[in-house]
Amino acid sequence: MTSAEGFTEINADLHIHSPASMAVSHDMNFESLAANARIKGLHFLGSGDCLVDSWREELERSLKEVDGVGTFEHPGTGTRFILTTEVEDADRVHHLILLPTLDSAKALGERLSSFSSSDVRSDGRPRVRLHAEAIANTVFDCGGEIGPAHAFTPWTSIYKSYPTRSGLRECYRSAAEHIAFLELGLSADTYFADTLSELSEITFLSNSDAHSPHPHRLGREFNRMRVKKATYSEIIKAIRREGGRKITMNVGLDPREGKYHCTACSGCYQKYSIAEARHYNFKCVKCGKSIKTGVKDLIAERLADQPSKSPSHRPPYVHIFPLSEIVRVALGASSPLNKEVQETWEKLVTSLGSEISILLDVPIPKVSALSQAVGNALDACRNGNVILIPGGGGKYGELLIPKNDGERQRIMEERRFEIECVSGISQKTLSEF
Repeated sequence: MTSAEGFTEINADLHIHSPASMAVSHDMNFESLAANARIKGLHFLGSGDCLVDSWREELERSLKEVDGVGTFEHPGTGTRFILTTEVEDADRVHHLILLPTLDSAKALGERLSSFSSSDVRSDGRPRVRLHAEAIANTVFDCGGEIGPAHAFTPWTSIYKSYPTRSGLRECYRSAAEHIAFLELGLSADTYFADTLSELSEITFLSNSDAHSPHPHRLGREFNRMRVKKATYSEIIKAIRREGGRKITMNVGLDPREGKYHCTACSGCYQKYSIAEARHYNFKCVKCGKSIKTGVKDLIAERLADQPSKSPSHRPPYVHIFPLSEIVRVALGASSPLNKEVQETWEKLVTSLGSEISILLDVPIPKVSALSQAVGNALDACRNGNVILIPGGGGKYGELLIPKNDGERQRIMEERRFEIECVSGISQKTLSEF
C-alpha cells in the first residue's frame, strides 16, 4: 500500500544461497525462488552467491533488469532481486555483501580471487585471505555495501572471532565507520543485540540465510522496508535511513528457535548453563564432544554493556513461526513436509493470501474456517501461549502448543531443565563419569 507521502512497504529477504554453496538444495533456482517468494509474501530477495560466474549467467537468463541499476525482476511473478553474496575472511568472520551491478560483482570476484584458496568465481561462499578491513574497502571501491552476517552465531561470526564489546570496530578497523548494517542471525533478535551500545547507530537486518526455496526456510526471517520504489537504490537508502526510507519491522524466529541459543553439546545437544560448561571444561559429560557457548550466554557474559535499550530509529522485532511448522504442530505431524501438512498449508495460502499475511494479519476466524486446529494454533502463537524448547549446539528449538493448562504444567515440569538451558546433571568432576 502506498502512503500519501509516496512511500510503500516491501518485504525483503536479502541473504540466501545457490547450489554453488555447500549443503544447498538443487531446487534453488530463480524460477523456484521467485514462485515461492510470492507465496511467502516477499517482494524482494537477495540473489546470493553473485560472485559465481555460472550463477550470474543464470540470473541474466532468468531475470530482466528493471527500474534502473541493480534491480532484477522475474517476468512471471514480479519477484525482484538484488545482487548479494557472502564471504569468509581470514579470521573466519562471515560478511554479507550487497552490490549494485553485474559488472561490480564480476570486478569484486576478480579482485578477491587472488586472495582465496578456493575459486571465488565458482565457490558460493568463498574463504578470502584478507582481514575484514581490506575486504570492506574493496567492496566500497566496487560501489557495494558490507556488514557482518549472522553476527552472533558461535561459528564464523564477528562476535565469535571478536568476542568483545568493541567487536565491530576491532573487526573492520578504519572501515567500521562506513558499516551501515549488521545481520542478526537466527539465534538473536533486536532485543539481544541492543544490549551492545556500539551497535546503537547500526541498522539491523533479519534474513533467512536460506539453503532451500521452500517457504519454511525462505523468508523465515525478513525485513519490512519503507521505500519510494522497489529498487536496489531504495533498499540501500532504507538501510542507511535516508530521506524517510527505513526498516519498519524486523521479523523472524524467536531466538530460542535458533540452533545456537543455549550453550550445548555439538554432538548430543545436551544443554548446559555457562557455569556448568566451565565446570566441565566445555567437554560434554554425556558423549565427550565439545560444548559450544550459546548466543544467550555469549551476549550476557562477554558482550552486553547496557540493559537492552533500543534507539529511536530502531523498528520493532516481531517473532514469527513458519506457517508449515504451526500447521505441523496443530495436526500432530512429525515433519513440515508431511503430506497432510503440505495440503493444509496449500489450502490456507491459496484461500487467504501469502504466508506472511496469514501469520501477521489475517483474522483468526478466517483461518479457523478452513482448519479449526490451525486457527487455534495460530492464535496461541500470536498471543505467546506456546512453549519453546530452546535450541543449542546446532539443533533447532522445538515449538509446543499445549491444549490446556494441565498439559502446559506437565510439559513445563517434565522439560524444565531443557527450557532453562541447564543440564540437570549433579555437579560432579569429570573423573566421576
